[in-house]
Amino acid sequence: MRLTTLLDSLNEGTTGSHPVRSAAPSGQTDLSEEEQFDRLVATLIPCREHDAELWFAESTAEVELAKSLCRECPIREGCLAGAIARREPWGVWGGEVFVGGVVVPRKRGRGRPRKDESTAA
Repeated sequence: MRLTTLLDSLNEGTTGSHPVRSAAPSGQTDLSEEEQFDRLVATLIPCREHDAELWFAESTAEVELAKSLCRECPIREGCLAGAIARREPWGVWGGEVFVGGVVVPRKRGRGRPRKDESTAA
């Protein structure tokens, strides 16, 4: 049961769960467990809540924003582990920048690299 497991991991120490209900008129059935899970995930995970292009941006500032949004994500560690296992070719995964399937400390902007990396800000 994916929804129950996610709720338990997010609400450790609290009592009860609060299932997501549909906005359907009364008399209609509630959302399935899978639909509840998908809606819950969409509200808790930044890459589902914000524009997905942010995690694959060219701009260093946008990449840093994506990394900062990942810091509070409840599935950050799993996302990073999966990206490492898949050797993601590029993008921000689990709060880290991937280039060529390898984690790099920061994304370098487009254009010619500096002659002396110590002068980079």
